[in-house]
Amino acid sequence: MVEIDINYLGDLRCEATHGPSGTKILTDAPADNMGKAEFFSPTDLVATALGTCIITTLAIVARRHGFDLEGAAVQVTKAMTQQGPRQIAELNVNLTIRGHYTDEQRQLLENTSRASPVHKSLADSVSAPVTIEWTE
Repeated sequence: MVEIDINYLGDLRCEATHGPSGTKILTDAPADNMGKAEFFSPTDLVATALGTCIITTLAIVARRHGFDLEGAAVQVTKAMTQQGPRQIAELNVNLTIRGHYTDEQRQLLENTSRASPVHKSLADSVSAPVTIEWTE
C-alpha cells in the first residue's frame, strides 16, 4: 500500500507528496477551467499515469523475455468531454519502439500494450486506443 499526502495550496493548486520517496509534485487547474495551467492538471496526471504505466509494463515484460526497450517513447494526447460532465473522453496513446524485434516479440509487446494496470483501471467511457510505430 502506498500513501500520497495532498495539501491544497490555494489558487486551485495542490502539492502531492509520495509517501515512500518523499518526492513532491504540484498540480494546477487547467486554463480552460479557471486555472493557470502552470503545472500538470489532475487529468494530465491520469494521461501521464497511463503512458508511463504502459511503457513500464512493456519494459518489465521485455526484461522477463531477455530483451530491452531502450529508446522507446510514448506520447499520450488527452481530450476532455465538450458537453455534459467534465471528464476525460479520450487518451490516445502513441508508442514508438526503436530497434529490431522478432515477430514473436512484437506480438508480445502489442498484446501487453493494452494490458497495463492503469489501462485496465480506466472507466469504459474513456477511449484509450494504443498505436505502435516500429522503427529500426
